[in-house]
Amino acid sequence: MSHTKYNTSLEISLLALLALLWGTSYLLIKIAVAEIPPLTLIAVRVAVAALLLTGVMHWRGERFPVDARTWRMLLVLAFFNSIGAWTILAWGQQYVDAGLASVLNSTSPIFVFFITVFVTRHESVNTLKMFGACLGVCGVVLIVGVDVLRGLGQQVAGQLAALAGAALYAVAAIYGKRFAHLPATVTAAGTMIWATLCLVPVAVALEKPWLLRPSVAAIVAALTLAVFCTGVALLIYFRLVKSLGSLGVTSQAYLRAGVGVVLGMIFLGEQITPVIGLGLAAAVLGVVAINIPVRGRQG
Repeated sequence: MSHTKYNTSLEISLLALLALLWGTSYLLIKIAVAEIPPLTLIAVRVAVAALLLTGVMHWRGERFPVDARTWRMLLVLAFFNSIGAWTILAWGQQYVDAGLASVLNSTSPIFVFFITVFVTRHESVNTLKMFGACLGVCGVVLIVGVDVLRGLGQQVAGQLAALAGAALYAVAAIYGKRFAHLPATVTAAGTMIWATLCLVPVAVALEKPWLLRPSVAAIVAALTLAVFCTGVALLIYFRLVKSLGSLGVTSQAYLRAGVGVVLGMIFLGEQITPVIGLGLAAAVLGVVAINIPVRGRQG
């Protein structure tokens, strides 16, 4: 357990920024994937992020670990947090509406809660945190629209894939606690290097990216996704794993749906209905409940 002192209001602000970055990624992916195939887009995303994070790491005078065990652990983390989670979610979204996929994929905190209670017991959890986890999911359902739940069971494989992605994110947040001895920059760079080594060869073999002629808009969307929604976001994410813990950092999943609503207002002229407003309030309260410190335990 890290003994670093953290400013709670700063950490919550960073959590909101992380939700903004990852919430914006859906819009950027929608723009980019219209002209850049999914595997190639993910490969560009992780490769650019790996270069950025390695550069930041060296600028800060930090070094990669030299032992094979740590690199093996980073590969496992990369699978849970990006390689496996992103691939299975992308596959599932071919068969499930985006709204239902976002609800199912926002259940990470519930997975974290039950894994913590019944398996790892690595953090203190209580009834308030469980209430917050459930309230957050209810908030996301209200934000996206209760109608999306009518599609439950019609495309079971795709829905299970979206849930599996959420479960992988949950395991990643818990497994990420093992890297408390490494700077967040090093952990982020290490996972993106592994993701690059795994995904770039597959994208090259299956999608022949050198034949693509994407527009400037698609290229800008892909690079923004890589730099801000991946590189910068992972720096924040691995810091928050240390300060807020695995349940706290995954609670940003509830805020991402709210980000989508705000972006829809700004760019698509959509309106916030009373039900969506209630959902936003429930999502925020869920995040607050999850991140209230447990007495007698320092995070």
